[in-house]
Parts: sequence; C-alpha cells; structure tokens
Amino acid sequence: MHLRIKFTWIFFLISAVLFLTCKSSTQRSTEITFWGMGSEGEVVQTLLPEFEQQNPGIRVKVQMIPWTAAQEKLITAYASENLPDAFQLGNTWIPQFVALNAIEKLDGRIAQSRTIHPNNYFSGIWNTNIINQSLYGIPWYIDTRVLFYRTDILKKANFQVPPKTWDELYRLSKQIRILQGDRDEYAIYLPTNEWATFVIFSLQAGAQLLKEDNCYGNFNSPEFKKAFRFLIRFHREKLAPIGISQVSNVYQAFADGYFAMYISGPWNVKEFKRWMKDTLADEWMTAPLPAPDEHYPGVSLAGGSSLVMSQKSRHKKAVWKFFEYLSDPTVQIKFFRLSSDLPAVRSAWQDTLLQNDPYMKAFYEQFHHVVATPKIAEWEQIAFSKIQQYAEMAARGVLTVDEALRRLDTDVDRILEKRRWLLHKQ
Repeated sequence: MHLRIKFTWIFFLISAVLFLTCKSSTQRSTEITFWGMGSEGEVVQTLLPEFEQQNPGIRVKVQMIPWTAAQEKLITAYASENLPDAFQLGNTWIPQFVALNAIEKLDGRIAQSRTIHPNNYFSGIWNTNIINQSLYGIPWYIDTRVLFYRTDILKKANFQVPPKTWDELYRLSKQIRILQGDRDEYAIYLPTNEWATFVIFSLQAGAQLLKEDNCYGNFNSPEFKKAFRFLIRFHREKLAPIGISQVSNVYQAFADGYFAMYISGPWNVKEFKRWMKDTLADEWMTAPLPAPDEHYPGVSLAGGSSLVMSQKSRHKKAVWKFFEYLSDPTVQIKFFRLSSDLPAVRSAWQDTLLQNDPYMKAFYEQFHHVVATPKIAEWEQIAFSKIQQYAEMAARGVLTVDEALRRLDTDVDRILEKRRWLLHKQ
C-alpha cells in the first residue's frame, strides 16, 4: 500500500515537472508573423526549417498575399492596427509606409549587425530603402531592366555587338527596318503601357522628374523632353509598334522576329529561354542599356522587394534575426534557386549558378548603374495612370510632345496637391 502511494507521488511529481517544463518552453517561444507577396510567400516557407533550427525558440508564421491585393490588404491591416511583425514591400512602396509611420527605422540595427552592411549591396538598390536619410528596408531580391536582343538579326544589320549609345540604337533600328522591307515587322518593342522605359531614358538624360521638394511635375523640362521625344520618334517612324494590341504575345513575337529588341527585366529570362529553343536557342542575348553618349552603360531602374519591420511589432529582435538569416549569401542563393529572384547581396553573385548563366552578366553589370524613382507615396499613381496615358497619346499623334508633357505636368501637379498642403502645414 505504501509502495503504491509512493509511486503515485512520484508519478505526480514527474508529471508536474514535465508540465512546468513544457509551459516554460512555450513561454520562451516567440512567434513572428511575416507576409510574403506572390510566389515569394510560398517559397520562403521552404527556408523556415533551417532558420528555426538555427534559432530555437523562434517560430515564423507566413501568410501569402497576392500582389494584386497586397497594397490594399496592408493598408487595411495598418488602419486596424493589425500589421504583421514583418512583411515584404516592393521598394517603390516604402515611401508610402514611411509616410504612414508604419515601419521601423533600421539604422541602429545595421550599425550592430555582423551580417547586413551597406557595402554588401549595390549602392543604387540600397538607396531605394533610404527615406529622409534613414533606412527602412533591407533589399531581399532585386531587379532592373536591360536590353533583350536577337543576335542573328543584329548581325544581319551589321551590328556585331548591341548598341551602346542612343544614336547607335536609332541607327540599328533604321537598318533593321530596311532589312525587313515591306514586311509588317519592327526593330524594337517600346510599349506605351509600360512607363519604365520612358522614365529610364529620361533619367539617363539627367532629368529630375519632380521639382520643389517633389511637389510639382517636371516633365516639361528639357532633359525629360529630350528623352521622351527620342522614344516617340521610334513610334512615329514605325520602328516600334504602337500599343499592346499589335503584340499579343511578346515571347512569340520575339521568336518570330516581329521585333528584334525589347527592354525588360529578369522575370522574362526564364520565359525567353522557354520560347527561344532549338535553332533559336543561341540567337538571343541580354545587354546593359545604351547611354545618351559614350558613358556606357546608361542607368536603369533600381527595382525589387525589401524586408520591412512593423513599427508596432513586439518581437523586433526576433524579426531582425530573421532578416539577417534571409540576407545570408548562401540563403540568398537557395532563394534564387527556388524562385529565380535575383539575390540582393553582391557576394551571392559569385555562385556558379549565376556566373555560368550568360544572360545574367548584363544584369550584374547594370546593377552597378541603377537609380531610384522619386521617393513619394504618389509615384505609382503618376507612373501608371499619367506617364503611360500621355506616352500613348503622343505615340499615336493625338498630342504633340510639347502638348503631352504640358498636360502631364498639369495632372501631376493636381495629384501632388495634398503633398504640398501637408508640407506647408509642417
């Protein structure tokens, strides 16, 4: 009887110890929430077991958000004070969330980090995360735009290498058009529903897109007008098709020789590899963008996505460990293998996977020559709704270049009216 009582007490003591141990372990465990956009939200989950093994006590809960709904969902979460601890932002979105006071400054953490340092990144990409001299995001993966071109068509036009200046680009396009004769084909695809090319060439010309503390449009400036007029000339002289209706499938059109050049980003490399096969497999390549003068290459846009931390997160130390893990060069390469998103950390580019891909050389070179778009919350509205609108009207001859840019400035000034009011109130 005494023996049974003794064993009963031992059982209860062991159970109590186990219960308290489990409870203590649960209390020590930290769960951080992370919102990943598009396919990246799915891919990042495959990296979590390694992170959680390296950081016992930290768990990451990932929610996948479609890009099409991402901005609205983030704004709604901010308004309801329900933002995740950390999330992914397209780097052009960062100014909007800084204006909302929604994301954390990271300068102090950078100063103490052994993993993340500005020198590890392409300077133009790093700069997209700096607003008012403070750092708010860590580049996660990056993109920019380069020239995709048909090597066989360029050779027929007596160009052994891709164009390095605007003048060469124009002369090459004229020569390709001559070779095509009466065929309904073009030299280059410059879609007016893609604002990026018009902005890139204007930045190459030295244009300041906005003026007076980003409160007014500056699209009627001589520099922007020079670039805009140069590109519209391709449409007016039938060197480029007007509108998207003439190109229903850009990959098929490129393979068919409907056009020989196209300015696009790394997301299209995989697709072009898929379409340019068999006898066409070796008949295309990528190159950095031409420049207005002999200072090759010309600049391109600093694009990609960044990792940001909610200002109201209660687990900032754990979030920062997660950011450091995702910024490790070996992890960046693992992420690239899974997603095809180009690594932000420069040392990751020494991996043979990138070194042995001939199409990546142009991107690596171009990343040394990238710049940010204006760092204001209204930029995407300006780019998507206004620059594209007036590029289309000028290309079709509905408006002259001068008329289009005057109207563009007027519309942009109207969009920036609230910004001017807010700055005046400060």
